[in-house]
Amino acid sequence: EAGVGFAQTPPLNHTHDFNRSEICPLHTSPSDTHTLNPWVSFFCSRENRHALPLFTSLLNVVCAYDPVGYGIPYNHLMFSDQRGVLAELALQTLIVSLEQELVDNSNTSTNLSTNTDTLSSHIIFIIIPSYIFLNAYIFCMQDFHFILQGIGRLLNNPLLQTYLPHSCKKIQFHQELLVLFWKLCDLNKKFLFCVLKSSDVLDIMVPILFYLTDARANQSRVGLVHIGMFILLLLSGERNFGVRLNKPYFVRVPMDISVFAGTHADLLIVVFHKIITSGHPRLQPLYDCLLTIIVNVSPYLKSLSMVAANKLLHLLEVFSSPWFLFCSPVNHHLVFFLLEVFNNIIQYQFDGNFNLVYGIIRKRNLFHQLANLPTDVISIQKALQKKSRSNNTHNAVFTETSNPYNTACSEGPYKTTPVQTGTLNASLKDMPRIDKLTETSQVSEDGATLLLQQRDSTHSQSDHSSETQIRDTEPTSGEDDKVLSWKSKLPLQTIMRLLQVLVPQVEKICIDKGLTDESEILKFLQHGTLVGLLPVPHPILIRKYQANEGTALWFRTYMWGIIYLRNVDPPVWYDTDVKLFEIQRI
Repeated sequence: EAGVGFAQTPPLNHTHDFNRSEICPLHTSPSDTHTLNPWVSFFCSRENRHALPLFTSLLNVVCAYDPVGYGIPYNHLMFSDQRGVLAELALQTLIVSLEQELVDNSNTSTNLSTNTDTLSSHIIFIIIPSYIFLNAYIFCMQDFHFILQGIGRLLNNPLLQTYLPHSCKKIQFHQELLVLFWKLCDLNKKFLFCVLKSSDVLDIMVPILFYLTDARANQSRVGLVHIGMFILLLLSGERNFGVRLNKPYFVRVPMDISVFAGTHADLLIVVFHKIITSGHPRLQPLYDCLLTIIVNVSPYLKSLSMVAANKLLHLLEVFSSPWFLFCSPVNHHLVFFLLEVFNNIIQYQFDGNFNLVYGIIRKRNLFHQLANLPTDVISIQKALQKKSRSNNTHNAVFTETSNPYNTACSEGPYKTTPVQTGTLNASLKDMPRIDKLTETSQVSEDGATLLLQQRDSTHSQSDHSSETQIRDTEPTSGEDDKVLSWKSKLPLQTIMRLLQVLVPQVEKICIDKGLTDESEILKFLQHGTLVGLLPVPHPILIRKYQANEGTALWFRTYMWGIIYLRNVDPPVWYDTDVKLFEIQRI
C-alpha cells in the first residue's frame, strides 16, 4: 500500500485481502493455554528480516483506508468491503505488535514458560517489541502527515452527516484507532511534535470530544472516556496544543452540548462541563484529570466565549459548596485547579477574556464565600448533614446548585444508560491518581520548560484510599485544622485584586449611565487594563503526562479487552487461561 516506505499502490486484489484477513487473527489469538503465541513471537522478533515491510504495510493499510470511497450513497450495502475488514484486523495486529515487553525482574532465572504462568494475571503475551524501534525509525514529515491524516479521517468518519440517512459507511474500530494514536505519540516524540506543529491536531481532538460526550453516561463505555482523557492530557502538556485551541470552531459536530460561538477551547470546556455535570458516577475519579487539562492550556487561551466562561464559573460554584468541600479530604483540589485557571487567564490573557472577567465580577460572591469559608467543627458538621438528602455525591451537588444568570449552565442530574442485556463488558484496572500521571514543569520566560521536584503540597493526593471515599463519620477535632491549612493556601490574591479594582468602576458606570445592558459593560472591560495593578505574575506550571507502570497496565488491559470483544466470532479465546480481565455477562 502506498504510504510509509512505498510510493505506489498495487492493483486491488480481493483474494489477497481475504487471505491477509485470515492471517491477521493469528497474531491476536492465543496458541494454547501455556505457551506464547509463536506467530507473535516471530512476527515481532528482530530476527525477522521482513519486520520493517510488514510493519509499514500494516500501517499503510490502516491509514490509507477510506470507508467513504467514491462517495456513492449506500455503496457499503451493495458491495462487500473486504478492505475494511482487513484494515480493522491490521489495526488490531499493529497495536498488539507495538505493545512493550514486560519482564519479571523478581525471578530472572526461571524459564520463559514459568514467567508466562507467573504473569498470566497481568498480561496475555510477552511480546518482543522490535516494532517499537521500527516506529522510531519513521522520521520523515511526509510519513507523519500521511499517518496523521489517515487516523484523523477514520476518527472523523462516525461524525459524518449526510442528507440520506445511513448512506455512508461508519467504522466501528475507533477505540483501536485511539490506542494506536496514543502509542505513536508516546513512543515517537517526533510524531508528537508533528501532531502539534499544525492545526491538524484539532482534527483528532474534535472526534475525541465527540466520543467522550457520547459515552459519558454509558457504564460499559467508561474505558473509552478514560483513553480520551489520557490522550488529551498528553497533548495538553505541550504549549502548541494550547495555542492551537484558539482557532475558531466552525464545524458543527452533532454533540449533546450547549450552542456557542467561539473557539476550540470553548468546545473543550463545554464538553468537559457536560461530562462532569451529566456523566456517569464512575467518571468522578476523572474530575481532577479534566481540570488539569484545562489548567495546562489556560495560559494560552486568548478569548473565551460567554458560554465557556459561565461553564467554568458554574463548576466553581458546584465544587466550592461547603458540603462538597467537606465531604471528602481531597475535594478542595478541584477548587485549587479552577482558581489556577482563572489566575492564569487574568495574568497572561486578560485583554481578550472580558467575558470571563465579567462573569467573575458577576459571581464575585463565590470568591468572597471561599475567602470567608467557616472552618470550625460546628459549621463543618452542619454542612455534612446535607449528605442525608442524597446518597450520591454527583446527584446531590448538581441538583442543589443553580445558576440564575444562565440556565444553560445549570445541568440537571445525569441520566445513565444501563448496559444492554446480553452484552459483554470487560473490566478495567483502576486508573492511577493524577499525581502519579503527571509531573510538574515550570515555563520560563524564553519558553523552555523546567522540571520541578515533586513535593507534598495541597495538590498532592494521599496514598490512603480512605481519602477518596465520601465521609460517613462526624468531623473529628483535628478536622478544622486541616480545613484551615488548605484554606490559607487558596490562590485568591489575583482575583480579589481584580475585584477590588474593577467592581467600583463597573458600578460607577452603571449608575452614571443608567446601564441595564451588559454589552456596554463588556465594551468597557474589553478596552480596560490592569497593568501595574495586579500582583507579580506567577510562573506558569504545566503538569505533563508521566509514563508509569499503572498507566501501562491500564492500557494493556484496555487493549486486550477491546480485541477480545471484537473477536468473539469465531470464539478463538474460549477454553484458554486468559486472566488479564474478567468478562461479565449482564
